Amino acid sequence: MKNAVLLAVIVVCTALAAGVGFAPSRAGNYLFPAFVGGTALLLAVFAILLARREEVLASWLKPKWGDLTAGIIFAVVTCTCAWAFVKFVATQGTPREAWIARLYAQMGDPAPLRAHVPLVVLAVVLIAASEEIVWRGLVPWLLEPRVGSRRAWIYAAFLYALAHVPTAYTLRDDKAGFNPVLVLGALGAGLLWGGMTRYFGRLLPAIIAHAFFDWCVIMMFRLWGPSV
Repeated sequence: MKNAVLLAVIVVCTALAAGVGFAPSRAGNYLFPAFVGGTALLLAVFAILLARREEVLASWLKPKWGDLTAGIIFAVVTCTCAWAFVKFVATQGTPREAWIARLYAQMGDPAPLRAHVPLVVLAVVLIAASEEIVWRGLVPWLLEPRVGSRRAWIYAAFLYALAHVPTAYTLRDDKAGFNPVLVLGALGAGLLWGGMTRYFGRLLPAIIAHAFFDWCVIMMFRLWGPSV
């Protein structure tokens, strides 16, 4: 029962932050990352304290040789999947292009990102690490007593996608309708990064993959609009 309550709190808090943070009124201003990233960071602090108390934190964050290589390889895989989605689903010139355009509009003008690269790096790493600690660390750990370790990471991926459902409404477009990009992205990335964590037995490869993916689609190889 306690685990179910904690899971519900994590999903609801993340969903509220996503719904509020991705609202059009917060596009391109500091309140967008403040709501989304701030909530992830607070949940991660709670996850770290709980994991430390239960003596599992060290196993989650234990580094091993090859973590960086694995993280980069899977970041490339994630970027390729994102590119394929844009190429074949949210295709340029179709109404569905607005799904990607709306997402990048939320990030605002790329010029300020270019002017504050160190802050962007710090934010990307902190948010990626926070989300992985919560969604690939704490959430599967809370699910394991009920569904088992073999399936916990799969259930966690679906909960991760569920927590992003409010963005389908807040990022909607008049012509393209509800925007499924973040929901589908959370499900796909959740399964990929969750599978990584299950296979490697620790979080660092997934944290690296998540951070590199975010850096690529935000700063290096933007999927829509002007490049940074």
